[in-house]
Amino acid sequence: MSDYGHPLTFGSFLTPGNADPARVVALAALAEQVGLDLVTFQDHPYQPAHLDTWTLLSFVAARTSRVHLSANVTNLPLRPPAVLARGVASLDLLSGGRIELGLGAGAFWDAIEAMGGRKLSPGQGVQALEEAIEIIRQVWDAQARGGVRVDGEFHRVVGAKRGPAPAHDIGIWLGAYKPRMLALTGRHADGWLPSLGYLQPGDLAKGNAIIDDAARQAGREPAAVRRLLNINGRFTPAGRGPLHGPAEQWAEELADLALTDGISTFILASDDPDDLRRFAAEVAPAVREFVATERSSAEQSTAATAAAGPAEPAVPARTARPAERPTSVSPGAFTVVPTPDDGIRRSGVRVWDESARPTGPARDPDRTYTPHDLASGQHLVDVHDGLRAELAQIYDLIEQVAAGTMDAGTARSHINTMTMRQNKWTLGTYCESYCRLVTTHHTLEDRSLFPHLRRADARLAPVIDRLEQEHHLIHDVLERVDRALVAFVSVPDGMAELRAAVDLLSDTLLSHLSYEERELVEPIARLGVS
Repeated sequence: MSDYGHPLTFGSFLTPGNADPARVVALAALAEQVGLDLVTFQDHPYQPAHLDTWTLLSFVAARTSRVHLSANVTNLPLRPPAVLARGVASLDLLSGGRIELGLGAGAFWDAIEAMGGRKLSPGQGVQALEEAIEIIRQVWDAQARGGVRVDGEFHRVVGAKRGPAPAHDIGIWLGAYKPRMLALTGRHADGWLPSLGYLQPGDLAKGNAIIDDAARQAGREPAAVRRLLNINGRFTPAGRGPLHGPAEQWAEELADLALTDGISTFILASDDPDDLRRFAAEVAPAVREFVATERSSAEQSTAATAAAGPAEPAVPARTARPAERPTSVSPGAFTVVPTPDDGIRRSGVRVWDESARPTGPARDPDRTYTPHDLASGQHLVDVHDGLRAELAQIYDLIEQVAAGTMDAGTARSHINTMTMRQNKWTLGTYCESYCRLVTTHHTLEDRSLFPHLRRADARLAPVIDRLEQEHHLIHDVLERVDRALVAFVSVPDGMAELRAAVDLLSDTLLSHLSYEERELVEPIARLGVS
């Protein structure tokens, strides 16, 4: 069992197709909006149906603000390492430290040779990659004395000036499968990045063993190498095979890969917006919870064994598997903080009377809440934070339309991929994301959040009725934004109408989210969601 203890991260692996460039960029922006940590693109410079990956990464970096970006993986034979190093460092500086470097020794050698690259044998490719890593690291080490000097068989740099240094310690992740590449990963890389579809059962464990042994021989800790994994699968109501089933099944299988094979970064290969949403909203939180529970149990077991001393035979603790994770430890006070309404209104239009909103029952000051209870309540705030981020994205899109750097049709395409647009506000965003995660054997009606809360505490009925009314009104406000985008190209003062529609959306959305959190965060924690 190999758990290297790294924090878990989740990403997307997108196709850089050039048939609809705006959609590719929109998917990358969506990955950030829904809370993924990483966006990656394959790099095949000889593929005419693809955008150039590093040009695309630069464009996406300018359209995002939080998510990390990487090629998955960079085609080294067609990208000279010294030039690549400076380009990667430059983009890292421009993006505020959000670039990572996936590297591959090369494949599809006939296509590489047709583009002017040198055709190499597998052994030569590994040696060329090792030389390239040394060049890249020397270029980034801007404070070292002297120029970059690597007199290799395949890459030769003789005194080039160093720099620029990147904004952060860029991870070099290798797409490795064979023993020589795996050993190189252990000696020199920061991460191992294979694709699950290319692996046979047991290959992860074998690869980890080779990497760990090579790292130790090089004087490194095995945990210095992060284990990443490209995955693909299908979300279906019932399980039909590995990563082919409901989100709950995905979460348990990925948690097992994290705890058994040390994988700490899962990158989903999909260009489907709904897959990205479910991966971020349902799978990622559950995997984090499963792994945190297992790690906590293991730490407690280790501490108990140490405290008992060598005279007492150690009895292994039975740690909870994902499906039976504990739901109550260390009860305490209610600590989830709803987001307050700042009272700022941009529009003179009002679609509802805020003073007429009903309130639910007061919180019992003597009640205690488990960490699991609090996590359920906090999830509503987290989902709403994603919607608030989408609202900021809409304002950014409108400014781009106003500046003439984006047409209205492209802006509509971006907005239509957003969670708030796809959800239609009929059942509530929280239920759409979280209820699918925590329940598996109920109908859609039974899984929906509002009917459950209404049944569990009748005092919440007036609040839920009001929230459902507001959901439908928000949908109407979103339709108004869409109509304003359509009219923008034909109405003389279309921008004024468009700005007014987005201002009204801001007023209604932010007010509604604060009201929903104020009234439902505690009941969700108290009553659960199943």
